[in-house]
Amino acid sequence: MMEQYVWDLQEVDEGQVAVVGGKGAHLGGLSRIDGIRVPGGFCVTTEAFRRIMAEAPSIDDRLDRLSCLNPDEREAIRTLSAEIRRTIEGIAIPDDLAAAITRALSQLGEQAAYAVRSSATAEDLPTASFAGQQDTYLNVVGPTAILQHISRCWASLFTERAVTYRQRNGIDHRTVHMAVLVQQMVFPHAAGILFTADPVTGNRKVATVDAGFGLGETLVSGLVNPDVFKVRHGEVVAKAIAAKQRAVHALPAGGTQEVAIDRQRQEQPALTDAQVVRLVQLGRRIEAHFGRPQDIEWCLVDDDFQIVQSRPITTLFPIPETDDQDNHVYVSVGHQQMMTDAMKPLGLSIWQLTAMVPMHEAGGRLFVDVTRRLASPASRAGLLDLIGRGDPLVRDALETVLDRDDFVPSLPDAGPGEPPASGAPAPIETDPAIVTELIERSQASIAALERDIRTKTGPALFDFLLEAFEEHKRVLSDPLNLQVIMAAMEATWWLNDKLQEWLGEKNAADTLTLSAPDNVTSEMGLALLDVADVIRPQSEVVAFLQGVEDEDFLDELAKLAGGTEARDAIESYLDRYGMRCVGEIDITRPRWRERPSTLVPVLLDNVRIFEPGAAERRFEQGRQKAQKKEQDVLARLRALPDGEQKADEAKRMIDRVRTFIGYREYPKYGIVSRSFLYKQALLEEAERLVQANVLPEKEDIFYLTFQELHDVVRSNQVDDQLIQRRKDAFRSYHALTPPRVLTSDGEAVNGAYRRDDVPAGALIGLPVSAGTIEGRARVILDMAEADLDAGDILVTTFTDPSWSPLFVGIAGLVTEVGGLMTHGAVIAREYGLPAVVGVEQATRLIRDGQRIRVHGTDGYVEILP
Repeated sequence: MMEQYVWDLQEVDEGQVAVVGGKGAHLGGLSRIDGIRVPGGFCVTTEAFRRIMAEAPSIDDRLDRLSCLNPDEREAIRTLSAEIRRTIEGIAIPDDLAAAITRALSQLGEQAAYAVRSSATAEDLPTASFAGQQDTYLNVVGPTAILQHISRCWASLFTERAVTYRQRNGIDHRTVHMAVLVQQMVFPHAAGILFTADPVTGNRKVATVDAGFGLGETLVSGLVNPDVFKVRHGEVVAKAIAAKQRAVHALPAGGTQEVAIDRQRQEQPALTDAQVVRLVQLGRRIEAHFGRPQDIEWCLVDDDFQIVQSRPITTLFPIPETDDQDNHVYVSVGHQQMMTDAMKPLGLSIWQLTAMVPMHEAGGRLFVDVTRRLASPASRAGLLDLIGRGDPLVRDALETVLDRDDFVPSLPDAGPGEPPASGAPAPIETDPAIVTELIERSQASIAALERDIRTKTGPALFDFLLEAFEEHKRVLSDPLNLQVIMAAMEATWWLNDKLQEWLGEKNAADTLTLSAPDNVTSEMGLALLDVADVIRPQSEVVAFLQGVEDEDFLDELAKLAGGTEARDAIESYLDRYGMRCVGEIDITRPRWRERPSTLVPVLLDNVRIFEPGAAERRFEQGRQKAQKKEQDVLARLRALPDGEQKADEAKRMIDRVRTFIGYREYPKYGIVSRSFLYKQALLEEAERLVQANVLPEKEDIFYLTFQELHDVVRSNQVDDQLIQRRKDAFRSYHALTPPRVLTSDGEAVNGAYRRDDVPAGALIGLPVSAGTIEGRARVILDMAEADLDAGDILVTTFTDPSWSPLFVGIAGLVTEVGGLMTHGAVIAREYGLPAVVGVEQATRLIRDGQRIRVHGTDGYVEILP
């Protein structure tokens, strides 16, 4: 029986997390790598911990009480966890267990010094590092002290911090067990941390070494600033030597002490360049063994490195997989589509199957490989120009990569057999009938899809969908579609450039495009005002809607006075816009039609804030404002030299923008309309799989790719573990922020605004809708929790078309993501809202309720006192 309580470190490997915890399993794995030295020692297994826990029945009751608390009940958590710790430390270690531990000690040397380190079964996992959650005790001498510190390690599973971390991450306290490592103490000249990938930029080719004198505790506890070395391709490429005023040393009788370092030694590097390079070589060997970048704790003893811990770096953004060793540069699709959240596998694969260009997945996001286009000078200029007009941060990030030592190879311009790089569409006449025709074509295609998909089930549905995806791409790639969108954008750019040059006026097109016709997204916001007009007079309906919590409220409405009209108004709104939702490019997200309660808070805000007839008035005011602006601009142009000619050109461009700009929003509406039909058919398929006991629940299909789902439908078999792995991965991707530009080295490049024309302390962004507005900031991350008053300024991460119903009630807009032509910017201009997008970390830097001033013409935000 006794031997299961204590295992020698040499006997352990990564497969034994359940027995020796995450740290123990990693160290056991490390000790088996050729050329890697790990201080000798043994593990007291989780079996010993379970036995101790069984000695005190009172712990069970406290664990029950603990699991009922929410993470914010700090006082109750503090009290209960302290009681559990005291109980564990007070349990006498049974004789047979104590004997097994002292026997292992006597083999290593009883009077030697040891480090006693906790190793929980839920730490150093690929998806949650739990770093610093449990305790380590250094320089512990003698069997009595070692047994006492083992008890403390067991108890440290219930520190307030560890308990709160588990509750926030949904980890059951009973499923986590504690093993304890007892390792021979090393007394290093220097110690520190090695990251085998740069933890700041994510670059996998650059290793970072932090080093200080004495024990590594000085760095871990933040006592001193370390020396920092960066190593690339086997040489030190950058270093910063810090004044290291203190070190932690071991005391002969046990324990540690902080000591001051002689002045002349403080500025000495803790490691030589040669030692740094050698350490990184060891790190690369460890990284290869574990198959992913590592965060490694090391000690230098007599010019020899010993490794005391290695865990995965969990904060790095993953890299798209390729089948070559070449350099690649990827641009984020999410930043173009105003949706930077992680997507589920089915959403990713359907977007890939229907996209106009190949897309690569990493970290639950999509990226386009632009390496070829950057490689040839002609296509590079075109790409940078197009991207720069939309989002200067992406352009700056690409230019940063291009400035690197030949990261992007230079290729000759396209030969005679290749298409020209610019791909500019042929010009078209300014004719509203073109837009009408395009909308009719799209609607006919969607109607045909709706008619034909109804009859398809099983494998035949998947064959049909593959054809539908081709039709989807055909509609999108209709040359006329691209010509109209480009005509609108080019006319906007022309107006902004020329009117600034001729009249000194910035962003004049913003006012000229107010209330442009045929904009399906801005119509959606106004149409919800019309629904509010139906509901407003019915007090019983308004009171009922304030208490809505579930999705069958539409059926309930009909029982109330005035409820039938209210229900019909909401239903007809959903018939037209019910396929939309936040994050709509991911087919797996719940649509308004599936979750109509999402719209209720916005609807109630509209009832409260607006007077009847607001939609028509808003649209008409915008139209008149644009008309007045047009007359004003043309009159001022006529007064200039060559004025008549300038005014004629400007008039032609204003007509062009107003004819075509509204259509800019339509292709996305078409995509989302089609996607909802795909989704409904696939969910019916999922329902059959649930009935046949192939899947436990319908939504599980969201964690399979389209092809995998096709296989499941054909075979009626599913790999449950694959679905579980995908769910875990999706959860871990949530915590990551996708970069605007990513390289195949893993470097995340976000770009910067190179500007010096903004006041100190202001937050810089991209001006996308002119005007200046001051008001209360409402930081809203979930549209369903919106609670807005007239005059509020909406601050959020991104706004896709589904947010536009909120735009009718606000005075200004600030987002973290976006460009000149992304949806939020287009709708802000349509409604005449001053807006600044692409403001890094806006939702963290601006607090909900603060007063701010948004400079929509100059592109910055001031936080007011």
